[in-house]
Amino acid sequence: MSTAHRSRKSPRPDCELRGDDSERSTCTGREQVVLVGLDGFERHLCPAHAAALWLTDPTLRFSAKTRPEGITAVMWQAFGGGGRR
Repeated sequence: MSTAHRSRKSPRPDCELRGDDSERSTCTGREQVVLVGLDGFERHLCPAHAAALWLTDPTLRFSAKTRPEGITAVMWQAFGGGGRR
């Protein structure tokens, strides 16, 4: 029997846009951000893809499911912070 503590949370899924080969170079991998459109449809994205969509579609908003760290990562991507932190 293992005594190691295991997290009950399931691992975060991959970014919804990760499978698109043309976008693979900008994808930071794991979903951290949930953007919601006017129709209520949610998109689970990595910060790089979320920044690209958020900047090009003014109707998207951050879901309350997105942690402040995720929003910060999107702002870094959107406004010149890139991957540097």
